[in-house]
Amino acid sequence: MKTIHMVAWVLLIVGGLNWGLHVFGYDIATWGLPAGLLDTVYVLVGLSALWLAFTHKHDCKTCSSSSNM
Repeated sequence: MKTIHMVAWVLLIVGGLNWGLHVFGYDIATWGLPAGLLDTVYVLVGLSALWLAFTHKHDCKTCSSSSNM
């Protein structure tokens, strides 16, 4: 599960950077990628966001700590 978490985390960072750079007219996902692979990257980033949204509380030491509630 740690491997899935780390891959999802990296993809989520890439997706977040892509959104942030889009404001300045850049799209890092399209740099040299064919359309089919680009769609795959977007799907993987979306699935990573969903994965982390549903598993974050279990994986995060801060959120799973009962003393912070």
